[in-house]
Amino acid sequence: MDLALTETQVMLQNSAKEFLSAELPKHRVREIDDSETGFDRELWRKMCDLGWASIVIPEQYGGLGSGFTDMAVIFEQLGYNAYGGPLLDSAVLSAQLIAEAGSEAQKKAFLPAIAEGQQIFTVALTEPEYGWGADRVKMKATRQGDHWVLNGTKLFIPWAHIADRIIVIARTSEGRTPEDGITAFVVDRTSPGVSTRLHYGWIGDKLNEVNFSNVRVPAENVLGAVGHAWAPVEHARDRATAVLSVYMAGGAQKAYEMCRDYSTTRIAFGVPIGTFQRVQDFVIVALTEADASKWTAYEALWRLDSGQKDTAVGISMAKAVASDGFSKACDASHHVHAGIGVDLDFGLTNYTVRARTFQQYLGDSIFHKARMAKLMNL
Repeated sequence: MDLALTETQVMLQNSAKEFLSAELPKHRVREIDDSETGFDRELWRKMCDLGWASIVIPEQYGGLGSGFTDMAVIFEQLGYNAYGGPLLDSAVLSAQLIAEAGSEAQKKAFLPAIAEGQQIFTVALTEPEYGWGADRVKMKATRQGDHWVLNGTKLFIPWAHIADRIIVIARTSEGRTPEDGITAFVVDRTSPGVSTRLHYGWIGDKLNEVNFSNVRVPAENVLGAVGHAWAPVEHARDRATAVLSVYMAGGAQKAYEMCRDYSTTRIAFGVPIGTFQRVQDFVIVALTEADASKWTAYEALWRLDSGQKDTAVGISMAKAVASDGFSKACDASHHVHAGIGVDLDFGLTNYTVRARTFQQYLGDSIFHKARMAKLMNL
């Protein structure tokens, strides 16, 4: 196993670092987060012009056809700079689901638009009975002639309010297992009967309640075979999870660096607070969690790009570590910073809020530990 970056990946990482340090200082992060949509369309266009949305999309559909580690080196910098936007959900999760399950016509119709950033996609999976397993998909879709009709509610769906299309995961039949009878539908967000409502609170990326009331979806907008969408959903979710884990590692690294630097400049009783053992303990916790999150994520990415048999186990391990580690690193950093850490202008909260949101997204540590045990037949 070699987790060292290639020369091309180092160049990509440095380019992303330079771009984001100029485009996304901490005050700009807060401005975007506090805006009505939480989305900076100009920044999105610049990122797409750099080709970031096309990296893991196959070349024949307008992408670069690169590996997931190439995408991850960018996402590590996105996490480090507390970026909020639909790049993961559109260019990784949705694109991978379309690439895995879509017909040739669907791939040609959707993937080039995603690669160029002309259209934004998101996936609507989670419901009021929140969870990332097939057993939590309860929303029904019924066949009526040459259309399917969707009725129900999806909760905590990222970027649905600005997405052009939503890939809705719904149940079209009951089967022997929860995985049977699940179907994916591509739905135009502006379709009659579709409504979105932003969730508010201690939330990083903008999440929505999406309601479907007698939404008619043409049969040609079904991704893959009816009732057999769960395997492609898991395939796409795994790839997005690996990339998200390295984003969280980047955020944890920044939380560590903030507390490390503050401990050397904050003076108490005539000395830097970093000379106090209890403060050192918190700095070490932040460093340990950041390193653990980073290297388990890059190991998962290595497994993914090299086609290892136990890739799914590695991805779940990375997300379990990152779900706990990002939050722990932020908590430790808050302990070092004390009161200044909760000042919204200071910037630490840009990471804390994302740590809490992404702790659950695509499965929390409990979900992924249970999945690892199942995959290893424990």
